[in-house]
Amino acid sequence: MAWRGISRQSDVGKLARLMREFVADPVVVARALPGEIRQWYQWHYGNRNLPEYDVDQSWYEHLHQLIGAPWPCPLDQQLDALVADIGALLAARGWGFGRETYAWYADADRALCRALWCVTLHNRPEVVIETGVAHGVTSRIVLEALSRNDFGHLWSIDLPFPFDHRLHAETGVAVTDECRPRWSYLEGASSERLPPLVGQVGHVEMFIHDSVHTAKNTMFEMEQAASAMPVGGVMLVDDINSHQGFATFADQHTSYQTIVCPSADRNGTFGIAVRVSGA
Repeated sequence: MAWRGISRQSDVGKLARLMREFVADPVVVARALPGEIRQWYQWHYGNRNLPEYDVDQSWYEHLHQLIGAPWPCPLDQQLDALVADIGALLAARGWGFGRETYAWYADADRALCRALWCVTLHNRPEVVIETGVAHGVTSRIVLEALSRNDFGHLWSIDLPFPFDHRLHAETGVAVTDECRPRWSYLEGASSERLPPLVGQVGHVEMFIHDSVHTAKNTMFEMEQAASAMPVGGVMLVDDINSHQGFATFADQHTSYQTIVCPSADRNGTFGIAVRVSGA
């Protein structure tokens, strides 16, 4: 659920929608607004303190090397048909696939989708946790890969878009009935839901961050996943270019090797962290 900020062109309409929702449900909006404001500030004004990432243009090949998977990837072309199917499903329901199609958020970038697909198929994780769902594009891709593996389960923690309750009916619509037996959807904030979930499952082989993109929240979620991640486990973290969270985690955890990846449209970055040692 990538955050793309509020464009100046549509500020008025979006702020009007937010105010209507505040009148209807002030408690929910008031709880969610601080994180949204921090995202907005980071996106527009936080670039003075941003890390200077060395973006890896060959990230896809290097990811396969890091997880010990064959290259060129023999599974890559299978994803194109799946992405086309997801796009057709959303279009048939009158929804788009991409930027600002879930309020001012965006569904997963195609490059991130490719990373999720390959990591799930090659690593065969038993426990996958993601934060942030929106239309459920990343959820569907992971679940389809788990189904092909005939192994593993996905837990998705999600706080439905708090500034327009009409969007709640769209949450997870990309996930088909056939995929749902391997899916557990947990509604709520990751600050409340993630610690007990990690304690319950005991180990996390794959973690996907795509919720509130602030340094504080990103670090919190990565630390929670790291506390139960074995050697070989993989974290995929979206929208790392608007804050220091991913860079700080990489500096503090030498047991992880990281890759900074360009989005498919080259307007953003996401990070991959692979646990390579138990130190």
